[in-house]
Amino acid sequence: MNIEEKLKAAILLALPENLSKKVRLEDILLEKPKLKNFGDFSTNLAMLKQHLVSEDFANPRELAESIVEQFNQENSDIEASVAGPGFINFRLNDRRFWQIFAGLATKEDELFPQNTQSQKVIVEYSSPNIAKPFSIGHLRSTIIGDAVANLYQAMGYQVFRDNHLGDWGTQFGKQIVAIKKWGDEEAIAKSDNPVAELVKLYVKFHQEAEQDEQLNDEARLWFKKLEQGNSEARRLWQKCIDWSLTEFSKIYQRLGVKFSENDGRGFGESFFEAMLSDLIKQLMKEDFVKEGEGGAKLIFYENDQYPPLMIQKADGATLYATRDLAADKWRLEQERYQGKNGEHPIIINEVGSEQSLYFQQLYRAEELLGWYQKNERIHLKHGLYRFVDGKMSTRKGQVIWLNEVLDKAQAKAQDLSGDEETAKVLSIAALKWNDLKRNSQLSVKFDWDEILNLQGNSGPYMLYAYARAKSILRKAKEQGIKVQQTSDTQQLSDAQQLTDAHLLVEPLEKEIIQLLANFQKIVKQSQQELNPALLCKHLYSLAKEFNSFYNKYQILQDSSGEEALLRRDFRLQLVAQVSFIIKIGLKILGIETLERL
Repeated sequence: MNIEEKLKAAILLALPENLSKKVRLEDILLEKPKLKNFGDFSTNLAMLKQHLVSEDFANPRELAESIVEQFNQENSDIEASVAGPGFINFRLNDRRFWQIFAGLATKEDELFPQNTQSQKVIVEYSSPNIAKPFSIGHLRSTIIGDAVANLYQAMGYQVFRDNHLGDWGTQFGKQIVAIKKWGDEEAIAKSDNPVAELVKLYVKFHQEAEQDEQLNDEARLWFKKLEQGNSEARRLWQKCIDWSLTEFSKIYQRLGVKFSENDGRGFGESFFEAMLSDLIKQLMKEDFVKEGEGGAKLIFYENDQYPPLMIQKADGATLYATRDLAADKWRLEQERYQGKNGEHPIIINEVGSEQSLYFQQLYRAEELLGWYQKNERIHLKHGLYRFVDGKMSTRKGQVIWLNEVLDKAQAKAQDLSGDEETAKVLSIAALKWNDLKRNSQLSVKFDWDEILNLQGNSGPYMLYAYARAKSILRKAKEQGIKVQQTSDTQQLSDAQQLTDAHLLVEPLEKEIIQLLANFQKIVKQSQQELNPALLCKHLYSLAKEFNSFYNKYQILQDSSGEEALLRRDFRLQLVAQVSFIIKIGLKILGIETLERL
């Protein structure tokens, strides 16, 4: 239980009897006062609940005074006071801060016990298309999805990370036509970036198809052959997959992203191809699945809640929706995805916000089929990076390749660090933090300067704060000072020593201790809201306060005298705790740390 939860419980015990029966712990809202002279926490509970007050209290302030009087009688380490029309402010004394610090977790498994949740989670993210660019546009889904998967794992869920590759669909008919008409397979295989060559061919197809409509007919025919198992169609399709996966794996390695499903490859759309025929037959037995004009098969929604969702074209070809339905049905049937008590998995699709309508249609269809409930299907939306003249388009060849972004970021980082290996870590931190720190649902204009900004609220700033903390700890070790994150028993003993010595907790130290104590709460909130930006904000606040602390105090100053030694040892433990929390927090965000910078 963190300090806020303990404080809420103490407030609940201080309420008048008629009110304590009606107020729940979650009804008590605690905030940090904007002005520090108002204390460490504040609540407006007395004002919010004035309609519940008995005749004993004429107004919220009288109720607040009653709560404060009772609270102060029962709590010696926290002082409550009334302000204004009925605000209650709380100030923690130094003894309580020492106790909070003594109770901080010092090991990762103490912070986040593993596999404590019954329900399991599948996070589907990145999901680039085969034979298409792995562009800057895929960066958002890749790193946001990875961070959210890490958040769920930290909160005790067993997480399956899936890369739902776009390795099936009518676009492969176009790609096959382009390769056969204008491509050179040997040259593609030998090129530095085979996917770039495939993209050129794909763009050429669309340029030529604007003048020759028969090319689209040929493409539809080749995709039909692919569905029917034609050997030549399958051969070229598999070539496209192999070339693409080789390039994609290089990107994932640089980003430090790994998938758990299908030996790390992910279950692409083609994995579910063999299930589609039986699925369509099953769906056609439902009253809400009907044939449309020309023989296309569609899912219709009650009261026209959504436009009909096509699951098979008139020519028999399947669509994204068909394959997504097959994937989700298959997941439902796999024992390893079932919870400890037989619960369905939670499936999170990290996909751009432009797909919102489609996922509403998909999820509602799965509800109608009785497969999943609402809270078991989540569309985690992100906005898109945009050019000045609009969204990126593979057809027109307007695209910023992600490997080029990574190369440029690394070059810029190397100008600062002078070291190639350090620059690799710095550049990835810069890119990931730049994205994760913001509201993921908003679109972002593509701006080299902003993405590669290595100053201020940035990944490198966080790495420098961590490296600075580790540097202090190394210097302490060089001076023969033993620094360790001790057991709770030892820390409580140290806290008692600090209290007995009447050492004051400095304001900066209080801020840092509170940020450390609230870390688990913020991680939980970030997971519940699927919002890594909350964790970024918290870690950035911790890094800023730590840097202010570093600049203000000589932590390894002359420590003659018992009081000075106690102060030095406490501050070194505080530095160790800061480095521990920053490292764990950045790990959850998918950002590697550096011991030296």
